[in-house]
Amino acid sequence: MNLRTFLFCVYVTLPAVAQAQMSDVSCDDTARMTETLKQVIGAERKGMGWRDPDTILEVWVTARNGNWVVVQNYANGTSCIVAMGEHWEGALANPA
Repeated sequence: MNLRTFLFCVYVTLPAVAQAQMSDVSCDDTARMTETLKQVIGAERKGMGWRDPDTILEVWVTARNGNWVVVQNYANGTSCIVAMGEHWEGALANPA
């Protein structure tokens, strides 16, 4: 499934719980968002980090085509897709 198809699926199936327009941010329950990323588009989490005490950012990437998605997870159990793109290139673990 390509990125545009995934976006359409997100737009049609996920409720917008944030106060942004659906075209800007797509949100859902964290468990459902994780399952959608894994099962629907075959994405794998490649990294994560704390944004603040109540928020974690994750980067999800599909191996076959390099599409990527940045998901922001909130302490209340909601996750939102906040950015996405194509042609992901992973960074070296210990760059020289």
